Amino acid sequence: MSDKGEVDLTGAKQNTGVWLVKVSFTLNEELTNIQDTGEKATTVKAPRDHPFTMQSVGGQTLAVFTESSSDKLALEGVVVQRAECRPAVSENYMKLKRLQIEESSKPVRLSQQLDKAVTTNYKPVANHIYNVEYDKKKKEEGKRARADKQQVLDMLFSAFEKHQYYNIKDLVDITKQPVTYLKEILRDIGVYNVKGTHKNTWELMPEYRHYQGEEKSD
Repeated sequence: MSDKGEVDLTGAKQNTGVWLVKVSFTLNEELTNIQDTGEKATTVKAPRDHPFTMQSVGGQTLAVFTESSSDKLALEGVVVQRAECRPAVSENYMKLKRLQIEESSKPVRLSQQLDKAVTTNYKPVANHIYNVEYDKKKKEEGKRARADKQQVLDMLFSAFEKHQYYNIKDLVDITKQPVTYLKEILRDIGVYNVKGTHKNTWELMPEYRHYQGEEKSD
Protein backbone atom coordinates (compact mmCIF):
# COMPACT_ATOMS: atom_id res chain seq x y z
CA MET A 1 0.00 0.00 0.00
CA SER A 2 1.20 3.53 -0.74
CA ASP A 3 2.98 5.27 2.12
CA LYS A 4 1.08 8.49 1.37
CA GLY A 5 -2.28 6.70 1.50
CA GLU A 6 -3.30 8.00 -1.94
CA VAL A 7 -6.01 5.97 -3.73
CA ASP A 8 -7.05 6.19 -7.36
CA LEU A 9 -10.87 6.52 -7.23
CA THR A 10 -11.44 6.28 -11.00
CA GLY A 11 -13.44 3.08 -10.52
CA ALA A 12 -15.75 4.75 -8.01
CA LYS A 13 -16.30 7.74 -10.28
CA GLN A 14 -17.25 5.43 -13.13
CA ASN A 15 -19.62 3.55 -10.79
CA THR A 16 -17.98 0.25 -11.76
CA GLY A 17 -19.72 -2.83 -10.36
CA VAL A 18 -17.76 -6.06 -9.79
CA TRP A 19 -18.62 -9.62 -8.80
CA LEU A 20 -17.03 -11.37 -5.82
CA VAL A 21 -16.78 -15.10 -6.65
CA LYS A 22 -15.53 -17.70 -4.18
CA VAL A 23 -14.12 -20.83 -5.83
CA SER A 24 -14.09 -23.72 -3.34
CA PHE A 25 -11.91 -26.73 -4.16
CA THR A 26 -10.93 -28.68 -1.04
CA LEU A 27 -9.54 -31.84 -2.65
CA ASN A 28 -5.85 -32.62 -2.69
CA GLU A 29 -4.15 -31.77 -5.92
CA GLU A 30 -2.90 -35.35 -6.17
CA LEU A 31 -6.45 -36.65 -6.07
CA THR A 32 -7.91 -34.15 -8.50
CA ASN A 33 -5.23 -35.12 -11.02
CA ILE A 34 -5.79 -38.88 -10.85
CA GLN A 35 -4.43 -40.68 -13.88
CA ASP A 36 -5.89 -43.76 -15.49
CA THR A 37 -3.74 -46.22 -13.53
CA GLY A 38 -4.58 -48.48 -10.63
CA GLU A 39 -7.83 -49.54 -9.05
CA LYS A 40 -8.64 -46.11 -7.61
CA ALA A 41 -8.53 -44.45 -11.02
CA THR A 42 -11.03 -46.90 -12.49
CA THR A 43 -13.60 -46.40 -9.72
CA VAL A 44 -13.22 -42.70 -8.89
CA LYS A 45 -12.88 -39.70 -11.19
CA ALA A 46 -12.21 -36.08 -10.38
CA PRO A 47 -15.44 -34.02 -10.36
CA ARG A 48 -16.26 -32.08 -13.51
CA ASP A 49 -19.54 -30.41 -12.44
CA HIS A 50 -19.27 -27.29 -10.29
CA PRO A 51 -22.57 -25.48 -9.64
CA PHE A 52 -22.47 -21.69 -9.57
CA THR A 53 -24.51 -20.39 -6.62
CA MET A 54 -25.59 -16.74 -6.54
CA GLN A 55 -25.65 -14.84 -3.25
CA SER A 56 -26.73 -11.33 -2.33
CA VAL A 57 -24.38 -8.76 -0.91
CA GLY A 58 -26.69 -8.52 2.10
CA GLY A 59 -26.34 -4.87 2.99
CA GLN A 60 -22.55 -5.04 3.14
CA THR A 61 -20.33 -2.51 1.41
CA LEU A 62 -17.53 -4.43 -0.28
CA ALA A 63 -14.94 -3.05 -2.65
CA VAL A 64 -12.09 -4.38 -4.77
CA PHE A 65 -8.68 -2.67 -4.71
CA THR A 66 -5.56 -3.29 -6.76
CA GLU A 67 -1.95 -2.32 -6.13
CA SER A 68 0.41 -1.51 -8.98
CA SER A 69 4.13 -2.27 -9.16
CA SER A 70 4.76 1.32 -8.07
CA ASP A 71 2.70 0.69 -4.90
CA LYS A 72 -0.14 2.83 -6.17
CA LEU A 73 -3.54 1.77 -4.79
CA ALA A 74 -6.63 1.94 -6.98
CA LEU A 75 -10.31 1.28 -6.37
CA GLU A 76 -11.51 -0.99 -9.17
CA GLY A 77 -15.14 -1.08 -8.20
CA VAL A 78 -17.82 -1.89 -5.63
CA VAL A 79 -19.10 -5.45 -5.17
CA VAL A 80 -22.65 -5.69 -6.53
CA GLN A 81 -22.98 -9.48 -6.62
CA ARG A 82 -21.56 -12.44 -4.70
CA ALA A 83 -21.32 -16.03 -5.94
CA GLU A 84 -19.74 -19.35 -4.99
CA CYS A 85 -18.45 -22.15 -7.18
CA ARG A 86 -17.97 -25.58 -5.61
CA PRO A 87 -17.98 -29.24 -6.78
CA ALA A 88 -21.38 -30.89 -7.02
CA VAL A 89 -22.11 -33.22 -4.11
CA SER A 90 -22.52 -36.56 -5.87
CA GLU A 91 -21.71 -40.19 -5.17
CA ASN A 92 -18.47 -39.87 -7.13
CA TYR A 93 -17.51 -36.72 -5.20
CA MET A 94 -18.15 -38.43 -1.84
CA LYS A 95 -16.00 -41.40 -2.91
CA LEU A 96 -13.23 -38.98 -3.73
CA LYS A 97 -13.56 -37.30 -0.33
CA ARG A 98 -13.35 -40.68 1.42
CA LEU A 99 -10.28 -41.48 -0.64
CA GLN A 100 -8.75 -38.18 0.47
CA ILE A 101 -9.36 -39.07 4.13
CA GLU A 102 -7.82 -42.53 3.65
CA GLU A 103 -4.73 -41.05 1.99
CA SER A 104 -4.22 -38.45 4.74
CA SER A 105 -4.60 -41.04 7.52
CA LYS A 106 -2.00 -43.44 6.15
CA PRO A 107 1.02 -43.82 8.45
CA VAL A 108 4.32 -42.44 7.20
CA ARG A 109 6.05 -45.76 7.82
CA LEU A 110 4.66 -49.14 6.87
CA SER A 111 5.74 -52.66 7.74
CA GLN A 112 5.92 -55.19 4.94
CA GLN A 113 6.18 -58.97 5.09
CA LEU A 114 8.93 -60.35 2.89
CA ASP A 115 8.24 -63.27 0.58
CA LYS A 116 11.72 -64.73 1.08
CA ALA A 117 14.56 -64.45 3.53
CA VAL A 118 17.17 -61.77 3.06
CA THR A 119 20.35 -63.41 1.83
CA THR A 120 22.62 -60.36 1.94
CA ASN A 121 25.06 -60.56 4.82
CA TYR A 122 25.82 -57.40 6.75
CA LYS A 123 28.91 -57.32 8.92
CA PRO A 124 28.78 -55.09 12.00
CA VAL A 125 31.09 -52.10 11.98
CA ALA A 126 33.98 -52.35 14.42
CA ASN A 127 33.46 -50.33 17.57
CA HIS A 128 34.90 -46.84 17.23
CA ILE A 129 37.91 -45.98 19.35
CA TYR A 130 36.11 -43.20 21.22
CA ASN A 131 33.38 -45.65 22.24
CA VAL A 132 36.02 -48.07 23.54
CA GLU A 133 37.69 -45.33 25.57
CA TYR A 134 34.36 -44.12 26.93
CA ASP A 135 33.34 -47.64 27.99
CA LYS A 136 36.73 -48.19 29.60
CA LYS A 137 36.42 -44.98 31.56
CA LYS A 138 32.90 -45.90 32.68
CA LYS A 139 34.08 -49.31 33.87
CA GLU A 140 36.93 -47.75 35.80
CA GLU A 141 34.80 -45.16 37.53
CA GLY A 142 31.65 -47.25 37.65
CA LYS A 143 28.27 -45.67 38.16
CA ARG A 144 29.33 -43.88 41.32
CA ALA A 145 27.22 -41.12 42.80
CA ARG A 146 29.02 -38.27 44.49
CA ALA A 147 28.85 -38.58 48.25
CA ASP A 148 28.77 -35.62 50.63
CA LYS A 149 32.18 -33.93 50.81
CA GLN A 150 32.46 -34.34 54.58
CA GLN A 151 31.69 -38.04 54.25
CA VAL A 152 34.48 -38.41 51.68
CA LEU A 153 36.88 -36.47 53.94
CA ASP A 154 36.12 -38.82 56.82
CA MET A 155 36.94 -41.83 54.65
CA LEU A 156 40.18 -40.23 53.46
CA PHE A 157 41.35 -39.28 56.95
CA SER A 158 40.53 -42.77 58.15
CA ALA A 159 42.59 -44.28 55.32
CA PHE A 160 45.56 -41.97 55.88
CA GLU A 161 45.59 -42.91 59.57
CA LYS A 162 46.65 -46.38 58.42
CA HIS A 163 49.11 -45.46 55.67
CA GLN A 164 50.93 -42.30 54.71
CA TYR A 165 50.94 -42.76 50.93
CA TYR A 166 48.19 -43.84 48.50
CA ASN A 167 47.90 -43.84 44.74
CA ILE A 168 44.68 -42.50 43.28
CA LYS A 169 43.42 -45.93 42.24
CA ASP A 170 43.51 -47.22 45.80
CA LEU A 171 41.71 -44.12 47.07
CA VAL A 172 39.01 -44.57 44.43
CA ASP A 173 38.52 -48.16 45.59
CA ILE A 174 38.29 -47.03 49.22
CA THR A 175 35.92 -44.07 48.76
CA LYS A 176 33.95 -45.36 45.72
CA GLN A 177 33.97 -41.82 44.30
CA PRO A 178 34.57 -40.54 40.75
CA VAL A 179 38.21 -39.72 40.07
CA THR A 180 37.59 -36.07 39.18
CA TYR A 181 35.52 -35.41 42.30
CA LEU A 182 38.04 -37.23 44.52
CA LYS A 183 40.98 -35.21 43.17
CA GLU A 184 39.11 -31.96 43.88
CA ILE A 185 38.84 -32.93 47.55
CA LEU A 186 42.42 -34.24 47.75
CA ARG A 187 43.79 -30.90 46.55
CA ASP A 188 42.32 -29.27 49.67
CA ILE A 189 43.95 -31.65 52.16
CA GLY A 190 46.74 -33.49 50.37
CA VAL A 191 49.99 -33.22 48.47
CA TYR A 192 50.70 -35.06 45.23
CA ASN A 193 54.24 -36.39 44.97
CA VAL A 194 55.64 -35.96 41.47
CA LYS A 195 59.15 -37.31 42.22
CA GLY A 196 61.13 -39.29 44.75
CA THR A 197 60.52 -42.69 46.31
CA HIS A 198 56.75 -42.16 46.55
CA LYS A 199 56.27 -40.70 43.08
CA ASN A 200 52.65 -40.52 41.79
CA THR A 201 51.12 -40.93 45.25
CA TRP A 202 49.10 -38.72 47.56
CA GLU A 203 49.80 -37.88 51.18
CA LEU A 204 48.17 -35.50 53.65
CA MET A 205 49.38 -31.98 54.21
CA PRO A 206 51.46 -31.71 57.42
CA GLU A 207 48.65 -30.03 59.33
CA TYR A 208 46.30 -32.97 58.68
CA ARG A 209 48.70 -35.84 59.38
CA HIS A 210 47.90 -38.20 62.23
CA TYR A 211 49.08 -41.78 61.85
CA GLN A 212 48.49 -44.80 64.02
CA GLY A 213 51.41 -45.60 66.35
CA GLU A 214 54.79 -44.62 64.96
CA GLU A 215 54.05 -45.61 61.33
CA LYS A 216 55.25 -43.05 58.76
CA SER A 217 55.18 -45.07 55.57
CA ASP A 218 53.95 -48.30 53.98
